[in-house]
Amino acid sequence: MNKRIFLSPPHMSGKEQHYIAEVFESNYIAPLGAFVNRFEESIKSYTGINHALALSSATAGLHLALRVLGIGEGDYVLASSFTFIGSVNAILYQNAKPIFVDSDESWNVSPQLLKLAIQKAPKKPKALIVTHLYGQVCKLDEIVTICKEEGIYLIEDAAESLGASYKGQQSGTFGDFGVYSFNGNKILTTSGGGVLVSPNKEWIEKAKFLSTQAKEPFLHYEHKEVGYNYRMSNVLAAIGVAQMEVLAQRVERRREIFELYKQELSSVEEITFMPEIEASRGTRWLTTLTLASTNPYKIIEALEKENIESRPLWKPMHLQPLFAEEMVVENGVSETLFHAGICLPSGSSLQEGEIVRICRTIKEAL
Repeated sequence: MNKRIFLSPPHMSGKEQHYIAEVFESNYIAPLGAFVNRFEESIKSYTGINHALALSSATAGLHLALRVLGIGEGDYVLASSFTFIGSVNAILYQNAKPIFVDSDESWNVSPQLLKLAIQKAPKKPKALIVTHLYGQVCKLDEIVTICKEEGIYLIEDAAESLGASYKGQQSGTFGDFGVYSFNGNKILTTSGGGVLVSPNKEWIEKAKFLSTQAKEPFLHYEHKEVGYNYRMSNVLAAIGVAQMEVLAQRVERRREIFELYKQELSSVEEITFMPEIEASRGTRWLTTLTLASTNPYKIIEALEKENIESRPLWKPMHLQPLFAEEMVVENGVSETLFHAGICLPSGSSLQEGEIVRICRTIKEAL
């Protein structure tokens, strides 16, 4: 049996255990401590954002963003349809209603359909959760302009795009809030975790209050509103500090892997890779492609026989049974991509020989 090649495995820098040892020496194992602060500072320093909050997941960050913005029952929230369900579950947590918006040629949200969704909404949507898909930023100039003109809050789901930029500015820093993910399969990992960012200090302070069970400032435990247990532990933050030190290298390697795939598969006419919009620099979190005629499951099954993990592209949210009754403005793009696409192994520790093996298997299957 060939060695297993995973889709996007963790890639440690080597300093994680050293920093974890410091945490154990300090005995600050709980969700507070010096490394939580250091991790938040590293995010702010890298992205240029003013305020950051380390949390248990990116989904927790989205939930807190909606809560802080006062979005609740009866409100409508626009969202990318072509994404992972973690991008939109928080809308349901707040008993709000999603309105899904389909993609354009960039694979990300179509600004034209976004305008149409706002016009067709039963009432004025309060926010947009836009996903930077597979580490590629959306058309931010147009989307930011639309949100400002319409008075709609912009929340960036940058879970897959930490390290991506548009016109030199980091993804996650264009809107009212941004979230990054540190799940086990992301570019960087803390095992599980996320960070909420915003240019608004008061909003981050409110999110911090809510993330620690909404405890009022008394010696005893006093509570006036519902809170959550959403803060990141000092142990996981120590891993995050070490990971942030190598973010630039990890992004560069993922981009190199994408180019190696393009080179190896350049002779296959029916393959098209995910594009990168002008003036942007994506992370290439996953190398993704579509096939003109071959069923992608044929390739996925062939790879699995060689002990190589691959996946279909995201199934659009408007096609999920959970959201069967929700409003969608669609053009068929994300559904077509779902039925034609594949995610290839893209971890930053992937070796060139492994890429050759993967591509050989794909060519043989085709």
